[in-house]
Amino acid sequence: MIARRPLLLGLGALPLAGLSGGAAALPPRALVFPRDHGSHPDLRTEWWYVTGHARAGEREFGFQVTFFRSRVDATQGMQSRFAARQLIFAHAAVTDVQGRHLWHDQRIARQGLGIAEAAEDDARLRLRDWSLQRTDLPAGGEVWSARLPAGDFTLDLRFTTTQPLLLQGREGLSRKGPQPEQASYYYSVPQLAATGRIVLRGQAFEVTGRAWMDHEWSEALLHPDAVGWDWIGMNLDDGSALTAFRLRRADGSSLWDGGSFRHPRAGLYVASPGETQFQPRRRWTSLASGATYPVEWVVRTPTDFYTVRAVVDAQELDSRASTGAIYWEGLSDLIDSNGRIVGRGYLEMTGYGRRLRL
Repeated sequence: MIARRPLLLGLGALPLAGLSGGAAALPPRALVFPRDHGSHPDLRTEWWYVTGHARAGEREFGFQVTFFRSRVDATQGMQSRFAARQLIFAHAAVTDVQGRHLWHDQRIARQGLGIAEAAEDDARLRLRDWSLQRTDLPAGGEVWSARLPAGDFTLDLRFTTTQPLLLQGREGLSRKGPQPEQASYYYSVPQLAATGRIVLRGQAFEVTGRAWMDHEWSEALLHPDAVGWDWIGMNLDDGSALTAFRLRRADGSSLWDGGSFRHPRAGLYVASPGETQFQPRRRWTSLASGATYPVEWVVRTPTDFYTVRAVVDAQELDSRASTGAIYWEGLSDLIDSNGRIVGRGYLEMTGYGRRLRL
């Protein structure tokens, strides 16, 4: 996926025609809400992504909720209501910090027929009994609600805004590569107040915590020299929000990089290419896939040199039953240059087991 997900994970493993052609550069435009919280079926790829951490007494958890939409070019002219014009995917995961274990599940279906929907006027997403939707609060602000009953766990969470949304890139148009067509419309909602319930193998936990929401949509394809990407989205304890990403070549060098930092008083700074660097410090090898991932990084940003350290090493997700890829995505601490833990969020890494094919 683009930026933190330069393009939808592993679409090349699916029988989707029409994904090999070129794409025109996206024009700058003003994002309009609540409409742009909704789906954009005229563009090829889109996702809504919520990650965060929560606590119930002494128990700590990380969580991930992601809905994807993918346009199938080859079926757009078909008249049958059974034609798979849009595919809806969803991923959900829970990291049990004390148990040192990641639980995850996935879904896929064609849009329509009462099975899967992605509304266009606002964020209302459904895939069978999984859902994510946004609503306005009577006293101001908004809340995102997620309910995902899975095999070994259930997420029933609400995410209430505490800050305005953050337009990534240049007023919401975010470059993701050296060519102008490699770009997306992209905004984030950091510092969400998370409340609700996590049920893990029948045991229910009433939790509170912090979350981060990304929404991104694009027509672009991954640059041919990129094998994957590294991305972080971090809520800092002082209310700041940090995004950093890079697209990575096969030799580990950066093809493109970017990000942003917003301080609650000083405002927003958008990084220019070359201002963000990822340097691996420690690696972990998955026994399931054989892939080796850096689970500790030094990330240089315009604001500080941070250490990003996985809270649990084993946070690899196998999504071959839906998006077709194996990737690492998990709860991580953010440590400043003085060695202090100053925030927590999510780290995502793709293309380490094999080249990401789109």
